[in-house]
This record gives sequence, C-alpha cells and structure tokens, in this order.
Amino acid sequence: MRIKPLLMAGVSAALVAGALSSPAVTAQTAEAAPAVFAHPGVGVSRAQLDFVKAKVQAGAQPWTNAFNQAKNSAYGSLSRTAKPRAVVECGPYSQPNYGCTDERQDAIAAYTDALIWYITGDTRYAQKSIELMDAWSATIRDHTNSNAPLQTGWAASSWPKAAEIIKHAYGNWPNSGRFGTMLRNVYVPEIINGSNSNGNWELTIIEALQGIGVFLEDRAIYDKAISLFSYRAPAYVYLASDGALPKTVPSQNLNTRDKIVSYWQGQGTFVTGLTQETCRDFVHTGYGISSISHVLETARIQGIDMYPQYGERLRQALGFQAKYERQAEPVPSWLCNGSVNRGLGPITEVGYNALHTRLGIAMANTQALTEANRPSGTNALFVAWETLTHAENPA
Repeated sequence: MRIKPLLMAGVSAALVAGALSSPAVTAQTAEAAPAVFAHPGVGVSRAQLDFVKAKVQAGAQPWTNAFNQAKNSAYGSLSRTAKPRAVVECGPYSQPNYGCTDERQDAIAAYTDALIWYITGDTRYAQKSIELMDAWSATIRDHTNSNAPLQTGWAASSWPKAAEIIKHAYGNWPNSGRFGTMLRNVYVPEIINGSNSNGNWELTIIEALQGIGVFLEDRAIYDKAISLFSYRAPAYVYLASDGALPKTVPSQNLNTRDKIVSYWQGQGTFVTGLTQETCRDFVHTGYGISSISHVLETARIQGIDMYPQYGERLRQALGFQAKYERQAEPVPSWLCNGSVNRGLGPITEVGYNALHTRLGIAMANTQALTEANRPSGTNALFVAWETLTHAENPA
C-alpha cells in the first residue's frame, strides 16, 4: 500500500499560507466536532428513520413508492455478491475502471440494505449489508490513478451511512472494528488533504471525511472536514454579497479575475446562485450542491446547526439551477454563452427538506423540480434514495 501524507495539525495555517488579498475566503473558525457524537448520525438520524418507517408501514406516499424503488433495485437485491478488490484503480472518468463501479455500487447497496432492514425489520437485509461491508474491509488496501481521491470520496460518502445504521441500530456486527480500520487506513489518507480540482471533488471529499469522523468518533477528522468546508462551500456558490468576484480557496492561488473566470468555466458574469461548475454542466454542479446539503444535514444531526451560516448559499444554488433545469426561463445570453447542459440529478431532496419543510422557506423552482422527480433514485455514485429518507421529513 502506498504511504500517503496525513495532515491533521495546523489545518487553518496550511490553508491560509500563501493566501492573497480579496477575493480569497477569509480565515474562519471551524465549528468544533460535537462533544458526544450522535448515532446513527451520517446523512439521516434515528428520528428521521423512524418517521420514514412509520410512513412506509402506513402505505403513505411518496415514501412507499420510494421504498419500493430502493427495495426492487439491484442495490436492494439479497442475491447481490460483493466484488471487492485489493487495489481500486480509477483513471479520468473512471477509465481505466478496475473496481471503481463495483466499490461505489457495493457501498450504495450496503446503505440500501441497511435502510430496508430498518424499515422492515427483515434481518436478511442487515446481514447482506454486513456481508458487503465485511468483504471490502477484508480486501481493499489502496486507491490508485488520477481519480483516486474522487473515487475514495464517492465510496466513503456511502460506507459510513450504512455502517452507522448497522452498528448503532442493528448492532450485531462482529467485524465493525475492522471496517473502521479500513476507513482510517485506506480512505482517510487519500482524502485528508482535500483537493484543488473542481469544487465537486473537494465537497465530496469533505462529505466523506465528515461521515468517517462520525463513525470513528474522531474529532480531528471531523474538524478537518468542517475546516475544508468553511473555505470550499463559499468558493463554490456565489452570492452578490461576496463582492464583484467569487470567493476562492487560498491554496488555489486564483489571484486575478482572469484566473477566476477560467476556473468558473469561462463565466465572467457572476449572479447569486451561480456555482463554479454551472457552465461546465449541471451533472457535476449537482454533485457539489448535493455534498453541501449532506454536510449541513450531518452537522445538524450532530447538534451543530450550520444552516444559518451556509443555508442561503444552498437555497440560492438549488433555486438557480432548478430554474434552468426545469426550463422555467430561457437561458440568457450572458449565462454560459446562452446554453446550459442539464442533468442536475436526484440531489434536491435533502436541501429542500431542510430549508422548506423544517425552516418554512419558499423555494418555488426547487419545489417544482423536486416534486416532479419523485421518487428520486440514485446517481450510482454517492446519492441514493433521498425521497425515501428526506421527503417532507420534519425530524
């Protein structure tokens, strides 16, 4: 296994080193990890799971259709066989693809099975989830090639969701310690230093680190995730209050307008809700928005409400992209040269539920898109079954 650098101390100093004046994000104090971690506590809480269970058992919609969608999918199949590899090699766009798809989809399947068990009480699904997690924890040793950090982030966004439910709700998991060792020794070193690639990379990495921090009850890993988030989220979604130019991550040295415009896919007009990847395509934009919503939701479950600080960015990002995704308005000539590549994906439920259902904020375009797409499924990467877990969920 390759030895990868592990950076824990001096997080803020390292991020700020070499930072230039505006428009870089100014140093912020990262929210501390909770004194006591809540479990299950990655992406969905026990109270949220209980809400969903009651709705499905009552045959209520949209939860019942969403549950059936998950249960009848390949991810919910009890005949699924894990396909672990010692070394997962993923190049650009997963080419070559040696275990990349298998790892991501086995992780989603483990989470799917954990959800099905919680809702139905059928222990076969808990055991299938354990079987998948045990197979990988006994085998994997490394991720390689250029997409290794992103692949690691994608898979490690799903593994803790499954593990949290199984360890803390089901309980009968003899190899849970080995699974934790896998997360710490194989996944964390690959992603602990973040990424200076497109923003969706680092946001997925942040989501993964946060979830691992919760499962391992490791405050240093959790705090590193939030520290990275405090720079990346404001640098991913633009608000007019940011000034003439978007905020930047200091380590990227985006110190001129031309550099920033190039990094923002050639977009030189900045309006509230625009993201760093809007003019690339909505698929990758959806990845970034999704991870922002996941980080905020997990933090809330852990008792640290970050919605007051970051919720407006999430709301505006969802609304801006949803407007053009559903073609509620023509794309103006100043936006992405008058044309956008749609395909936002099943990523709106978590943010919409947090901001609209719980906080009562009107979100007309996001609401229309969310409701039209129900039940939302999975993107086969790291997003799965969020109509089931978060639609109209007040918990």
